[in-house]
Amino acid sequence: MHDKPRLLRITTASISLKLLLKGQFTFFQQQGFEVLTVSAEGPEVKELMSEGVQHQIVPMTRMITPIQDAICLWQLIRVIRTFKPHIVHTHTPKAGLLGMMAAWVCRVPVRLHTVAGLPLMEATGLKRAVLKWTERITYASAHQVYPNSRGLLEFMVKEFHLANSRVQGNKGTLPNNESSAMEKIKYKIIGKGSSNGIDIRHFSPTPELLEAAKRIRKQYQVPDDAVVFSFVGRVVKDKGIVELVEAFRKLVASAEARLILVGPYEQELDPLPHDVIHYIQNDPQVIAAGFQRDVRPWLLASEVFVFPSYREGFPNVVMQATCLQLPSIVSDINGCNEIIEDQVSGLIVPSKNAKALYDAMQLMTQHKPLRTSYAIKAQEFVRTNFDQQFVWHELLKEYKSLIATPATNE
Repeated sequence: MHDKPRLLRITTASISLKLLLKGQFTFFQQQGFEVLTVSAEGPEVKELMSEGVQHQIVPMTRMITPIQDAICLWQLIRVIRTFKPHIVHTHTPKAGLLGMMAAWVCRVPVRLHTVAGLPLMEATGLKRAVLKWTERITYASAHQVYPNSRGLLEFMVKEFHLANSRVQGNKGTLPNNESSAMEKIKYKIIGKGSSNGIDIRHFSPTPELLEAAKRIRKQYQVPDDAVVFSFVGRVVKDKGIVELVEAFRKLVASAEARLILVGPYEQELDPLPHDVIHYIQNDPQVIAAGFQRDVRPWLLASEVFVFPSYREGFPNVVMQATCLQLPSIVSDINGCNEIIEDQVSGLIVPSKNAKALYDAMQLMTQHKPLRTSYAIKAQEFVRTNFDQQFVWHELLKEYKSLIATPATNE
């Protein structure tokens, strides 16, 4: 017999457990839950297990692999039947599809899925149709669906015709019919957005971090008067790297600047043009740092954070940069434009627009007082609204409510 409520959290890749959910598993164990995590194999698995988290390997991939996916679906069903969770909560598209289907087959009492980004936003043709179809299956299999930003919720309402469904955002109820108004909300945002909030204490400048940042600048021979721009994330087309490189190449023709890129390539999934990769890897004004377990000193080695992504849910890295008191230039997409207020706490530019990005970078290069003002205001906003403890306790309230009144197992 199990006395504790059992919680199963599933992501496709192990790195997502760390990037999206770090700290939550320990928190929920402290709140009396028995927690099991599932993902594909990866270096983060040992890290999770060292913190006392139970983990199961299911070899999911982010690509469309029907045979492999069928195998993983069966493995997830076996995991659920063995663990017998009260709650299955999935993140990332593939884990959402397979995890919610498996949980539906096993009639898990509470089935939850968080949407933190939709690849179909940038997909076209048959691929878009397939991705949209899989999202519909995921949502239909879940009792509750949590987009992690207001903009993402609004996109889902339009794309999936949810206007007559049970929908609520963080600024009130979106259009729905009166007959569903008294029903349990199915599509809503936890707290004010974000999957995990921000660990304010961890992402605070310290003397040790500032010293590490100085060493990075010295290692790469960055001139004292250079304005350094940083980017953290996958170095792929969807993150706006092509436009960022184009804007930076134009900027350095007339200004002393450097660009730090922190993150891995994914040429098999979202390739960059060869000329862009060649420039990143060979130009001395670009610091291609690759994947880094601790991004803080790399961010602090810069004066401005740039994030020209095409699509996001609620980007953690923008919150991380603001907590480290960096001013930000972000694209005008959901999540980013919910963290940064244009010309108040940073600059917002249209996505896929290298000219607008260049203008914003040039402005930041020329006006240090503006950078300081933006950084202070952005840090204050994020610390006030997205503290990790607030997000975790809002999710805990949701779990307790759903366990107390589970949905009918349709």
